[in-house]
Amino acid sequence: MVTVATWNINSVRLRLDQVERFLAEQQPDVLCLQEIKVAEHLFPHAAFERMGYVHRAVHGQKGYHGVATVSKLPLTELSRHDWQDNGEARHVGVEVGGAGKGLLIENVYIPAGGDEPDREVNPKFGQKLDFLERMAHWADTVDRPSLIVGDFNVAPLEHDVWSHKALLKVVSHTPVEVEALERFRIAHGWVDLGREYVPADQKSFSWWSYRNKDWKASNRGRRLDHMWASPELAPQARGHRALTECRDWERPSDHIPLVTRFEL
Repeated sequence: MVTVATWNINSVRLRLDQVERFLAEQQPDVLCLQEIKVAEHLFPHAAFERMGYVHRAVHGQKGYHGVATVSKLPLTELSRHDWQDNGEARHVGVEVGGAGKGLLIENVYIPAGGDEPDREVNPKFGQKLDFLERMAHWADTVDRPSLIVGDFNVAPLEHDVWSHKALLKVVSHTPVEVEALERFRIAHGWVDLGREYVPADQKSFSWWSYRNKDWKASNRGRRLDHMWASPELAPQARGHRALTECRDWERPSDHIPLVTRFEL
């Protein structure tokens, strides 16, 4: 059994105590972090060594973005795709286990896309759509069972947001973003593991804005974080959880971790 977790931590150094608590309590074999906001040489390597995550692939930059995959199991870094096409650190791909026969894990942080869902007035939104298009072209070439995880910054389904009607014109849930993500899904036939375990007609969220003082009472969330598996890998999943309790921790990330167990 191999357990993989993903979490947009919103600064790994600021929330290192929370990462340590999560790893101690949940003991995943592999943790994929997004928005680490630190360059590789300043990443808290010693802390992860101490916790037993002695294998790491870190693609970071100063102050912004960045992804890291840490593992108890041996891993080999395979790729750092620049789907943003501007040098930002938003992806790292690894193979966990034996070369050529291990588990491929793609860790991605898709751009948020700014506030206005119009590429003519908001270049960031256009960059997000182009990012998704480049991912779709890549997915069309994937020829091994893989797992792609991370902060997709898109809530694609009606019940992935607190109000489908209210958010149709809000970045992360607009039809054009949903269609772009769907093209990526179709390109490889990805299976959305979160919705394999929570039916699509039930609300399911992974992010709640800091602007909501009582996030739990208002529950105005969105499902921005995802774990998608190749069609061949998806049937090997044995359980998937969204750890909502982490949003209640002191100075939390606005995202929660997702955890999936695989019988490989």
